[in-house]
Amino acid sequence: MGLLWWIIIGAIAGWLAGKLMRGGGFGFLINLLVGIVGAVIGGWVFGLLGIATGGIIGSLVTALVGAILLLWIISLFKRA
Repeated sequence: MGLLWWIIIGAIAGWLAGKLMRGGGFGFLINLLVGIVGAVIGGWVFGLLGIATGGIIGSLVTALVGAILLLWIISLFKRA
């Protein structure tokens, strides 16, 4: 069941990040990838800051923050 939650939360976080950063999503697979990588980045950043989250909402917030950071970093390289 844990892997299924990762996929669901990753897809939602990637979709939300796409809506917030660019005004549109990238499709299910790319949103899923952005959300899962974002969850890893968000967990790392939250760990550095000493922020702990729990539950589904906390995981979603962590993944969303990480996905937004990932998309922001990608946009910096696209402009160059």
